[in-house]
Amino acid sequence: MKRVWCSLLFLLWAGAAQAGPGADSSQVRQAHRRLVFQFDQRFSLLNQKVVGINGLKLGVEWRGRLRTGLGFYMLSGGVPTRAPLPPNMPAGTRDELRFRYGVAYAEYVLIGTPRWELSTPTQLGVGRYYARYQQPDGQVTRTPKHNIFIVEPSLAGHVRVFRWVGLGAGVGYRQMVFIDDELENELSGLIFFGRAKLFLGDFYKIVRGRQPLFTQEGLKRKR
Repeated sequence: MKRVWCSLLFLLWAGAAQAGPGADSSQVRQAHRRLVFQFDQRFSLLNQKVVGINGLKLGVEWRGRLRTGLGFYMLSGGVPTRAPLPPNMPAGTRDELRFRYGVAYAEYVLIGTPRWELSTPTQLGVGRYYARYQQPDGQVTRTPKHNIFIVEPSLAGHVRVFRWVGLGAGVGYRQMVFIDDELENELSGLIFFGRAKLFLGDFYKIVRGRQPLFTQEGLKRKR
């Protein structure tokens, strides 16, 4: 996992270097701030199981280059664990980890046009996790909740379908920090995600100006 972590950081550094002075990304700049709402569907391969993590984020975009905001994520299912069962649990007990967490995020646009962009979202999160045990007779037991701390760097891109909505995808890594090594290995791993973004500021301008809702105005590069 350490090799994957180093490889991802190198990828982000290389993308930033590519977006230096020689990259034409001036067309993504905007003169004003605008609100951005985002649905984030993330997936991780944890203990040989693909686990879905649903998230919602709300932030502010600054001059089309930097976005900052807050978000919340929760599992759509449990994470199977390799940890041994407690002594009081009978054979055949199903055990899994569950967690949810909030994040503060920053996303820098490396390169793009009014239609598309490539960015580097990074999230810092804090949340709670617990173990859930379901015995063969259906009885469910949960452990007390404990804190988790998360760092999630990633590389993402999106395409605007219309001025106020875009679709995108990305890949990154979830790293648990300040926890014991066993839990870190259980919950850290590669992430890949799809996203739907609503540019609320542009939507408001379109509605207020009585423009066509599905207009393509402003998405073409100016020559």
